Amino acid sequence: MQMAASAGIMEGDCQQLEFYIGNGAFLEFVSQSYEKIHKMKSGCATRKTMVTVEPEASFYFHPQPTIPFKDSAFENYMEIHLADITSHFRMSEILTCGRYARGERFAYRYYSNLVEVYRGNRMIYRDNTKYDPALLNMEGIGMYESYTHLANIFVSRPKDANAFKEYVKDILEAASDLALDGGQSGVEGSVTILSDGDLAVRIFGRRAQDLEKICGNIMALPD
Repeated sequence: MQMAASAGIMEGDCQQLEFYIGNGAFLEFVSQSYEKIHKMKSGCATRKTMVTVEPEASFYFHPQPTIPFKDSAFENYMEIHLADITSHFRMSEILTCGRYARGERFAYRYYSNLVEVYRGNRMIYRDNTKYDPALLNMEGIGMYESYTHLANIFVSRPKDANAFKEYVKDILEAASDLALDGGQSGVEGSVTILSDGDLAVRIFGRRAQDLEKICGNIMALPD
């Protein structure tokens, strides 16, 4: 668990995280609390995360949801290197529209997120996202589509190729578990099978707790 003494991310913050998961090891990364990106006068905050996963190793990266405050700006870059097919990686990130209870629905200046995943020397996944509410209709089709929360999930392919169909079925079942406290959570999403058999999952919701539950279900599945 990443321990943070500050109230959140401030203007000018520059974070750098590095993870090395050795042969046969398993590491799960979580954060201490919801990540707050505070209001900034003019600048931005940045974060760079570098990950190396050796053979027969697993790394699960799933921090708690991010809340970008009004007038905040954040640039995130994440690069993951998987040694081979036995290197397993899962990532889930939840981005809210902001403090919507305070009327700060998509009131941040911008949020930039670039994620690149390599297996060996070959890129297998790239997600280059930049949300700029001044230029984009964040409520419209192709964006949040009236929802307030978005979960981005990446799951590397199973080590046993013969188990792929069952693996995809398990992911779909975990992602479709939308009932909370006996009611419907109002969550909508889909699963994409990538060219190398890895999976990308996108889920919309209106409560962080709903998406956290689904992400937890997926993270709990066996390799």
